[in-house]
Amino acid sequence: MTTTGLLLFAHGARDARWAEPFEAVAQRVAARRPDAHVRLAFLEFMAPDLRQAASDLAAAGCTRVDVVPLFLGAGGHVRKDLPALLESLAVDHPQVRWRLRPAVGEHPHVIAAMADAAVAVLGE
Repeated sequence: MTTTGLLLFAHGARDARWAEPFEAVAQRVAARRPDAHVRLAFLEFMAPDLRQAASDLAAAGCTRVDVVPLFLGAGGHVRKDLPALLESLAVDHPQVRWRLRPAVGEHPHVIAAMADAAVAVLGE
């Protein structure tokens, strides 16, 4: 039986308020998918980091974890750093299938939402 996890991965910042929108995303996903284990992780400056969040998901019995970068585009962190981190996780947790997904900002729904928000500004 597959137990599904979702690891939302954001950059992180020194200002704690920066994480608020990402925390809201994680809360909304968890509310909409109570059957999935959802964790938010950060590359730097904030906790938990990717390794801790991944360990939590593995400890919860997840056998498949989709990793969604909460980045607008796939820069160096998504193209280079994240795959290397996932390779390390695969060694640490071989029972888990880690699947890297595209950066959320490349999803057509996100692009449409950003365009809608920009158009809405014109109407203010």
